[in-house]
Amino acid sequence: MDAADLLARVRYDDRGLVPCVVQHVADGRVLMVAWADAEALSRTVSTGQAHFWSRSRRELWRKGATSGNILEVRSIHLDCDADTVLLRVQPAGPVCHTGAATCFDDEANDGASWSTG
Repeated sequence: MDAADLLARVRYDDRGLVPCVVQHVADGRVLMVAWADAEALSRTVSTGQAHFWSRSRRELWRKGATSGNILEVRSIHLDCDADTVLLRVQPAGPVCHTGAATCFDDEANDGASWSTG
């Protein structure tokens, strides 16, 4: 499937947004979750770098625009309902605004995690 066909299948919510799970292409770690609108996904495809929609700032943004820690997109996948996007990326540095490699790092979120083991 080409990129245009993939983008045409995305099912956005009533705000015109879709959640994006960002995963490290090399090791499968979930790095972050963000929101995208159609323009953000289109720019992601055209530039090869992850773009998102900031719900708080109400603007389009390119991950790493100020930090230099861009996300080079290696592949884009839709879930079975086409209402969630998976971006498999190669990060150019830490992904979390705290400086952690991932937003799901226990140190980045003060150990807010639970496990059965």
